[in-house]
Amino acid sequence: MSVEIIKSKIRDVVDFPQKGIIFRDLTTVFKDADCLKELSDMLTRMYAEKGITKVVGIESRGFIMGPIVATRIGAGFVPMRKPGKLPAETWQESYTKEYGVDVIEIHKDALCEDDVVLLHDDLLATGGTMLAAYNLVKRFNPKKVYVNFLVELEFLKGREVFPADVEVDALIKY
Repeated sequence: MSVEIIKSKIRDVVDFPQKGIIFRDLTTVFKDADCLKELSDMLTRMYAEKGITKVVGIESRGFIMGPIVATRIGAGFVPMRKPGKLPAETWQESYTKEYGVDVIEIHKDALCEDDVVLLHDDLLATGGTMLAAYNLVKRFNPKKVYVNFLVELEFLKGREVFPADVEVDALIKY
């Protein structure tokens, strides 16, 4: 199955979550077993040989593919969540999204200096969410951090917010 076939299954929702936004809805891809398997296979091929020890998924759509990839490459999975959802002591970071301000958190004991981390989320728009996630992960001083998205909205230039030495990948581009 090609990336173009998967891309053709993404639903565009106009004016969601607010007027002027075209929301790229991946639930139509996730519900297709063949597409879900192909995404899993693609991500596994991309990251199987990178020595990744933890996959950090961003709430909530990063929780779909993140654990699948983690299991396939022999890594642990760490959730990064909205405030008040994690039960133990956390670090938090606020950020500006394309349509508002938000905060994410991670447990203070989620990672260590020996980890090689794959940060995963479904979509890269302006980069605010993932940059906040990246900044939180960097507090742990891991050996390496990779950043991955299923979809990138290239016209918003979100990858430009990351330091030049960060490997940022996306499977599908608009």
